[in-house]
Amino acid sequence: MAALQQSTLDAIRQQEAALLAGWSASLANTGANRDARISAQELEQQTRQFLALLTASAGTADASNISGPEWADARRFLEDLSRSRALQGFDSQHTASFIFSLKHPLFELVQKQFANDAQALATQVWAITELIDGLGLYTIRAFQKSREDIIARQQEELLELSTPVVKLWDGVLALPMIGTLDSQRTQVVMESLLQRIVETGSETAIIDITGVPTVDTLVAQHLLKTVTAIRLMGADAIISGVRPQIAQTIVHLGLDLQGIVTKANLADALALALKRQGMTITRKP
Repeated sequence: MAALQQSTLDAIRQQEAALLAGWSASLANTGANRDARISAQELEQQTRQFLALLTASAGTADASNISGPEWADARRFLEDLSRSRALQGFDSQHTASFIFSLKHPLFELVQKQFANDAQALATQVWAITELIDGLGLYTIRAFQKSREDIIARQQEELLELSTPVVKLWDGVLALPMIGTLDSQRTQVVMESLLQRIVETGSETAIIDITGVPTVDTLVAQHLLKTVTAIRLMGADAIISGVRPQIAQTIVHLGLDLQGIVTKANLADALALALKRQGMTITRKP
């Protein structure tokens, strides 16, 4: 079991100021203290806080295994740090360098502490190496997970923004679709559209696919699911934006749209929706 000796921990506590200064110098070599996204005061506070957590955990835990309960506070700190760095736009290398920059100052400390004991020096250097490498790798994993969570949330927000439900007239909603229609987007489309149908009490929903580049069997199935959901809510559905190329593709694929009303453009679809409500559009003489 690799562990930091009590004399090493005592030296860290006694020479905390010098160790923090050395850590700051190592971070400066990476350019961390020159980045405007994080202040020098915040960086100093983070180094001081983490060093305290490290010494508290290392005093009772195996330095080669940071998955134990003794390292819970240190892991939580690194998770928060990684999430903060990810939100600030830092990359994984910059984030991990926060931990790896501590290795050299710790090496210098134990070299002085065990200058006359080569065996103890080798043992402590190896323990520090395992500890810092483990913490650094954990930081990278935490950062990657934070980035994945951020990207997933941004994708959801983009999906919502790319599927706006527009009220064209009393009782008439329109959903202009732009881009590829996949399973995830279909779910967002149905949820937002059905919610708006409930909120407005609309009787007609127009799905405009002018901005959909291609229609294949999968896209048609997604459209059918959306239309079915609209009908279950007691509203009618009209698909507009069926260009000649899309019409030919539907015919060649042998797709059956099951009696769904389609129009060439949004204007024709709106005119049909208004006609169903007993209204017509005429030019003013």
